[in-house]
Amino acid sequence: MKTLRKLGRMPIVLTVPTLAVLLVVFGIPTIQLFLTSLNAPALSLANYQAFFSQPANIRVLFQTVEISVVATAICLLIGYPTAYMIVVASKYVRMALIVLVIVPYLTSGLVRTYAWIVILGDRGLINNLLLDIGLISSPLPLIYNRAAVYVGMVHIMLPMMILPLVSVMMGIDKSLMAAARSMGARPFTAFWRVFFPLSMPGVRSGSLLVFVICLGFYITPAALGGLRDAMLSTFIASQVQTSFDMGRVAASAFILLAVGVVVVSVVGLDLSRAQDPTTQRPRRSWLSLSPSLGAPKRCLSQFLAPRRAKRWTARLYQAGGDSRWSKIVGTVFLVLVMFYLLFPELLVVIMSFSAGKFLEFPPSGFSLQWYRSFFTDPSWYNAAWTSIQIALVVATLSTIAGTLAAYGLNAMLPRVRSFLTMMILTPITIPVIAVGISIYFGLIKLGLLNSITGIVLAHTIGGICYVVVIVSAALVNFDPRLEQAAKSMRAGPLRTFMRVTLPLIRPGIIGGAIFAFLASFDELVITSLIAGPTIRTLPLKMWEDVRHQVDPTIAAVAALLMALPVFCLIVLYAAGWRSGPRVLRTLSERAT
Repeated sequence: MKTLRKLGRMPIVLTVPTLAVLLVVFGIPTIQLFLTSLNAPALSLANYQAFFSQPANIRVLFQTVEISVVATAICLLIGYPTAYMIVVASKYVRMALIVLVIVPYLTSGLVRTYAWIVILGDRGLINNLLLDIGLISSPLPLIYNRAAVYVGMVHIMLPMMILPLVSVMMGIDKSLMAAARSMGARPFTAFWRVFFPLSMPGVRSGSLLVFVICLGFYITPAALGGLRDAMLSTFIASQVQTSFDMGRVAASAFILLAVGVVVVSVVGLDLSRAQDPTTQRPRRSWLSLSPSLGAPKRCLSQFLAPRRAKRWTARLYQAGGDSRWSKIVGTVFLVLVMFYLLFPELLVVIMSFSAGKFLEFPPSGFSLQWYRSFFTDPSWYNAAWTSIQIALVVATLSTIAGTLAAYGLNAMLPRVRSFLTMMILTPITIPVIAVGISIYFGLIKLGLLNSITGIVLAHTIGGICYVVVIVSAALVNFDPRLEQAAKSMRAGPLRTFMRVTLPLIRPGIIGGAIFAFLASFDELVITSLIAGPTIRTLPLKMWEDVRHQVDPTIAAVAALLMALPVFCLIVLYAAGWRSGPRVLRTLSERAT
């Protein structure tokens, strides 16, 4: 009995439910799938040789990496100045801007992809506008090409780049910039030599997170791109649906996974060395690289020294600030980015109230016909009810297991905690299609493929990850001396947790439950692999209609799904949730 009590008090015991689900549904199947790709027990590279022997496969692989790199670079070029403008804004403006970024982040990716179909289609908003004013005589090919893929992917991934950057930039001491300015540095020099190096952890985290997720993109390239824009994830999904050769499917999945692991390892290692400014070598200008130019440079510096001293003395006590034009340009840029993030969703909401037989903008009249179509069509409301049931069960299981795991991890030694946290968060830090293939293989072994139970288990793996991250963030500021005080007053471990710990971390638990619910409700890629023909969730129903028919009811469904994250944010605010920025920062750091 004493042995059982001692085991019950060990923090690692609290992580057993999470680790058990993770190993049974994902971990062990991943190892078995890798052995299958090697034709175990023969252990040969025939499947990998077959993949690389086909030029089309190599082209798709390089195309996947190219699209992911370009999308990541665009997100960084847009996201960095956007995050900087958000950080330097006043408190209330900054809070409003962060909310405007979070709303698209929580909105279904399928909904945002559908919004761009409405905008870029042959009869979309842009082509209709150009046709009406007479600038073109036939629709422009704005969709089913590489440019449309980049527009859709950047729109979905941009919040994931901005939020880690904002969380890191908000932690940078602003007095460092002021000190650099007081020493005579110009605004850009102070930014480049002081602020930018300190923001590199956010650049690294955001870039790697965006790149890894882009590697597994499936829906957006398939909906907005053409045949020449197929990515490896689309190729793998088609293999699962048309072929039963699990060896070749496994080889394709592990090749994609290997690309992500290699990039994360190499890029993450190089950039992590730059996080500590004291370990960096001083930058040398191109003039100092040439010995013949050293003497003229020193003479020029001596000649300009009195002028620099005079200018530094004159500006020393002036209030620092950017020029008027830079503020105007920054404001315009920020407005354009917010317009890019929010306008597609607002457009779909407006068009969902159209009174015509087809979607039109501006609507010819106001009508709720497409909402009535949703609530009166059994195929739609049954799919929605199925998604709600699955998401509620997933949120419940994820919250219980994830909270126990986070509480146990918080009490462990740092090295053990880091290792177990990395294991638990693996499903959300690798390409989703690779996770889906492993789960698909595992559910086949368990006999749960094409079942509600299998879908719940698959979604629970991702839901647990979000709960662990959010509850762990809530436990950061928790004072363990409060528990010690309760135990000193003869309160047992369970009573201490229920009466002391739980009330203090309740907002984090609620936040984790909501994130798990949203992740399950919006999940499409993994569900499309394991659901089978008899189970239809709402995202699956929407995806089928987007691919095979133009049903205006989708606009009403999309509008309802856009209202869901707004409602969740209201619930989080009412619950007193204050861990948002810290959660996003922790999640981005775990991705690296």
